[in-house]
Amino acid sequence: MRWRQLAAGAACALACLGSPALAQEGAPAPGQDKVLRVCQDPNNLPLSNRAGAGFENRIAALLAQELGWKLEHTWFPQRIGFIRNTLRAKEENTDRYKCDLVTGVPKGFELAATTRPYYRSTYAMAYVKGKGLDRVRTLDDLLALDPAQRKRLRLGVFTGSPVTEWLLQHGLMEQVEWYQSQTGDAAQYPGEIVEKDLASGKI
Repeated sequence: MRWRQLAAGAACALACLGSPALAQEGAPAPGQDKVLRVCQDPNNLPLSNRAGAGFENRIAALLAQELGWKLEHTWFPQRIGFIRNTLRAKEENTDRYKCDLVTGVPKGFELAATTRPYYRSTYAMAYVKGKGLDRVRTLDDLLALDPAQRKRLRLGVFTGSPVTEWLLQHGLMEQVEWYQSQTGDAAQYPGEIVEKDLASGKI
């Protein structure tokens, strides 16, 4: 069930590939050695992971293939400080930066130059089949549930989600279980947390 389509898509944040004039003195220009260095989260499916199973892994691979360059990764959890520790960080004992680009930044990202957005996303509601919500396809369907059933719902919502305003307007905020999209545990990713609580019946 779609909550609301995002107005902004995701893009790549990048260094100045192929611009020797912008390279630091004494350091090779990005791309001079025909290596595309990409920084990504090692555990953030479906976007990226260390095994290369995410769709942003594939985007990076296709870009390197198109350039005819070798692809190298630096892995770092996409948390606070991600850009500081990746795109703006140098490799130890060198003047080379750790990566030429990072994937999956929002449109209008202010910490680096960006490409045009390459995808847009939607918000959706996930539920366990056979628990009384199988006919819910729209927000109106959710509101049309029997009031007693609707009052029993526990709704898992990520902080900062656009659906928050809708929930407030319809008096459902007291039934919300809030989730952080970025926890302090780099081994966890948001989908995994929700899947566990959804399966256990907490939400």
